[in-house]
Amino acid sequence: MVQRVIISGGGTGGHIFPAISIAEALKQRYPEVEILFIGAEGRMEMQRVPQAGFQIRGLKIRGLDRHRLWRNVGVIRDFLRALVTARDILREFRPQVVVGVGGYASAPTLKAAQSLGIPTLIQEQNSYAGITNKFLARRATRICVAYPEMERFFPKDKIVLTGNPIRPMIERLRVDREEALAYFGLPADTKQVVLVVGGSLGARTINEAIGSRLQDWEASGVALLWQTGVAFATRAKELCAGHSFPHWSDAFIQRMDLAYGLADVVISRAGASAISELCLLGKPTILVPSPNVAEDHQTKNALALSLRGAAILIPDADARRDLTPRALALVADEPARRALSEEILRLALPSAADRIVDEIESLVP
Repeated sequence: MVQRVIISGGGTGGHIFPAISIAEALKQRYPEVEILFIGAEGRMEMQRVPQAGFQIRGLKIRGLDRHRLWRNVGVIRDFLRALVTARDILREFRPQVVVGVGGYASAPTLKAAQSLGIPTLIQEQNSYAGITNKFLARRATRICVAYPEMERFFPKDKIVLTGNPIRPMIERLRVDREEALAYFGLPADTKQVVLVVGGSLGARTINEAIGSRLQDWEASGVALLWQTGVAFATRAKELCAGHSFPHWSDAFIQRMDLAYGLADVVISRAGASAISELCLLGKPTILVPSPNVAEDHQTKNALALSLRGAAILIPDADARRDLTPRALALVADEPARRALSEEILRLALPSAADRIVDEIESLVP
């Protein structure tokens, strides 16, 4: 019986949402289970996890500086201190299993668990494994992945193909169109909608690509749902104020279920969680991978779909020129949208959180 589990990681919504989904699936199966999160001080998880109803402890930890190598002396010192803190938390909480979802805090937490002989499970979201998970994999007990052929990075006998956990509101999507249009303030007779999401922190390139071509959106009559991130939110509202087409913009979309329900086409970064949601929903998708991520893993995620005809890939460098015309052309091309939808659905792995809970159960001593 699963009684105590630690889940560690975070930094972005792409790590936090799967972690919370795993925790909620554990609670669903074992209502009395005690779950403790370990995150990085000052990062997004320190707010989002308590908002979801779970306890979290913070480590003073940061990532490697790949451009100013001399700064990594302090990074290594912080890691060693975090390792000691993580070991103290583990001894106090006595988890049966420790789960790592990626992000700064997962490395010292899982390393400490491995040194104490506690079973560890890695949840790798991307098609290209990051340096932290490759570092932890040798002594990990189980590695849950979302893409096939991950034996390139991990010991084959530890890998289980589970898919990426997604938010329950998305996995069980049921949307009333009239309600969704009203929520975003769009006209009741709105025909076609494009959803733009740049990840939990927004995406400057995508924002500038959309904002510089609003006259094209206005001419098309296509409605725009635009999640900008905090940094571009005010500017987006100023730009949209000069145009009279159906639109909604803000820093963050609270009701992603309603946004997905309305969307005929989605423009997105290529984070693993976003891709998993889009696969499950079968949404025709244009991916603009972020170039500012470790090992360029978003491009590799996007290629895993685009090479199968399951999404359109536009490089970040080409987005300002190509994104708006490609999006509007796709909205107008129903056969192309149908073909993309059929292919992306083939990549869906539903009930991933439950599958991961199955693996956690199998590791309980």
